[in-house]
Amino acid sequence: MELLAPSGNIETFYTALNSGADAIYIGGKAFSARAYASNFSDEEVKECIKEAHLRNVKVYITVNTLLFEDELEVCLNQCKKYIEYGVDAFIVQDLGLVSLLRRAFPDFPLHASTQLNVHNIDEANKLKKIGITRVVLARECSMEQIRNICHQTEMPIEAFVHGAMCISYSGRCLLSNYF
Repeated sequence: MELLAPSGNIETFYTALNSGADAIYIGGKAFSARAYASNFSDEEVKECIKEAHLRNVKVYITVNTLLFEDELEVCLNQCKKYIEYGVDAFIVQDLGLVSLLRRAFPDFPLHASTQLNVHNIDEANKLKKIGITRVVLARECSMEQIRNICHQTEMPIEAFVHGAMCISYSGRCLLSNYF
């Protein structure tokens, strides 16, 4: 079991770090779905990873937007920089990026973002086949659905238990924000 906390700025990062999180997910200034969060500069990402690792806490970076063709190479280069900083995994949405990351970094951990709206075992198994190492289930999954998926796969499963929840379907955060 891992307690994973979100952080949208440096202050909330240190709050999560000092409050006992096992891992913290953050987003860079680009390619993160949390567009209204302050997010993290490259220097802050580097600092956060260093501080977290001193306390045996993992850092995952969200790269969970859909990318345009002209953004793929830029995003891949950004991911390479984060890997050099020591990030522990990426949380991704774009399957084209998954393919590029798998070719460039075959063994690097990739987590399927809740924006992929995974809510059954078939979807989880298909993602495992393309190199996903953890699935963040759709937020609307019931306890029974989560239990069934967990019992039918060996892949680590993540589920939201508290915090801002999207209404309707996972990945429709702006619509939820509007309502």
